[in-house]
Amino acid sequence: MSSAGEGPARAADAPRASVLADSTWPDVEPGATTVIVPVGSLEQHGPHLPLDTDTVVATAVARELPGMLAPPVAYGASGEHEAFPGTVSWGTEALTVVLVEYGRSVCRWARRVLWVNGHGGNGPALVAATTLLRHEGRDVAWFPCAIPGADAHAGRTETSLLLHLSPERVRLARAEPGNCTPMTELLPVLRERGVAPVAPNGVLGDPTGASADEGRRLLAAVVGRAAAAVEAWDPGPDGRLRY
Repeated sequence: MSSAGEGPARAADAPRASVLADSTWPDVEPGATTVIVPVGSLEQHGPHLPLDTDTVVATAVARELPGMLAPPVAYGASGEHEAFPGTVSWGTEALTVVLVEYGRSVCRWARRVLWVNGHGGNGPALVAATTLLRHEGRDVAWFPCAIPGADAHAGRTETSLLLHLSPERVRLARAEPGNCTPMTELLPVLRERGVAPVAPNGVLGDPTGASADEGRRLLAAVVGRAAAAVEAWDPGPDGRLRY
């Protein structure tokens, strides 16, 4: 069993991504490499979690998959969080262009590209970019780091994940509940006005009870689903790997 701060529990012989940035060009075998790209964000995660939380989680999942781990796309479409200092949002249109050009470039030498997404707001850009790239004949897909039953933002789920992955960066003394209203009820206001009007502290959920052990188990489950999806490699109409 891994402890807080270590990677998720995994079999000793399980494949793991090599690191693209550490490679030299002769290390990369043309036409045989799956490039795995974490896609995250730089956005507020309440008063207790770091701005790069989504990128940290996406990278932790991506590094456990077979292929070559690329540096993350560390900015995303986070307009709903822009009322909070520290948030940097590219927006959907710009992110779509970045992903399209990235995919076109990498597919000149890679077998295929997988985006591992850590931020829900990136979804429309991922769908648009991946659909276009696949229409152009490139083998590109994406996978969401989604957790069934998770709270929406900076609550127990993400706090547990960060307590496992990077506990020294969690300001647990600042953790406090936010707006716990179901997302189905909050979405219309979030889309129109952003997070701040409904959650002044930036939290959509309740971090109470979060733990590193829970984070380890949650991450291991996501990695397991991602690994199975990569092995099957069955992109749906929107380019998302089915699992």
